[in-house]
Amino acid sequence: MAGIYIHIPFCKQKCTYCDFHFSTSFDSYRIKMLDWMLHELELRKSELKNELIETIYFGGGTPSLLTQEEISSFIQKIRKIHSVCVNVEITLEANPDDIGEESVSSWKKVGVNRLSIGLQSFDDEDLSWMNRAHNSAESLKAVQIAQNAGIINISIDLIYGLPNMNAQRWEKQLEIAIQLNVSHISAYCLTIEEKTVLYKLVQNKKIIPSENEIQAIHFEILQNKLKKAGFIQYEISNFAKENFYSKHNSSYWKGEKYQGIGPSAHSFDRKSRSWNIANNHQYISRLSENILPLDKEELSSKDLFNEMLLIGLRTIWGVSFEKLADIKPLTENFTSKVNQLILEEKAQIKNNCMILNPKGMLFADAIAQDLFI
Repeated sequence: MAGIYIHIPFCKQKCTYCDFHFSTSFDSYRIKMLDWMLHELELRKSELKNELIETIYFGGGTPSLLTQEEISSFIQKIRKIHSVCVNVEITLEANPDDIGEESVSSWKKVGVNRLSIGLQSFDDEDLSWMNRAHNSAESLKAVQIAQNAGIINISIDLIYGLPNMNAQRWEKQLEIAIQLNVSHISAYCLTIEEKTVLYKLVQNKKIIPSENEIQAIHFEILQNKLKKAGFIQYEISNFAKENFYSKHNSSYWKGEKYQGIGPSAHSFDRKSRSWNIANNHQYISRLSENILPLDKEELSSKDLFNEMLLIGLRTIWGVSFEKLADIKPLTENFTSKVNQLILEEKAQIKNNCMILNPKGMLFADAIAQDLFI
């Protein structure tokens, strides 16, 4: 089994907090870019030889800017060069302002069966300083349109830990989200990344970021409210109703193979990791010479051990001691640290796997790093 991620490097405008790779001035080379991305799929088809494609994920950027024909060209290309699972999950990331009856209908026709809608907030003031292209009313309408069109596998994105966001405001956001009756909610704590507008605003003291303690309170509210609403926290930032986990993202967390197509996209084959150049014009230039626009690193046993810890501890499945030991023998020091986490009620052992409790999930990255080789 394997997944294919397609990075669409186009956006209408730059969000304040975003450090993903994209361009807002792409009209002159849009068609050329998409053609070369299709060419990359062809050039790299041998990487997934004998693999059954279980998921296709259009991310970005803003994939909902693509036409029906453009989306279809990628899906048909993948079907032509690979074996594709009968019940393949095809996800399209979409912004609310791109969602209408006609667009959703066109996406369904070409095979999209899961939408990931970037709402981020139901507060117009928050959306304004984020520089989002939609408002809260459009968010609510977008979800309704998708549901009315018969798409039941809908995920929405929310951000917490925003400046000036108190517990009551965050609770209100979650209550609105729950009332939408979607099957999946991804909720991320606001991070301040360099080379973003938000970073400059913070540096110039025009925005005061929320404190870690407040973010922790928001996280606990998130866990409690969504659990009561019937959502399962299957990864630190991801909550779903039963049978609605993201198959694609779950494959990342379970260490399965995936191929990334497009500028800045990453790939993993269980032995090595590669990443495409994050420059649109250089990406096109290299492919025009039949040169793969990527760098690659072979992962050592140390790398694989640490990565399995870092990713596995973020999930409901935890990390398997057996799989870790297959990579590197578990030391007495490692076992001692695990036992301490159990005493502190931050972790539990189930089916020979270490799984973090809700208390431990708040410190997942720090716990993983402490257990690193």
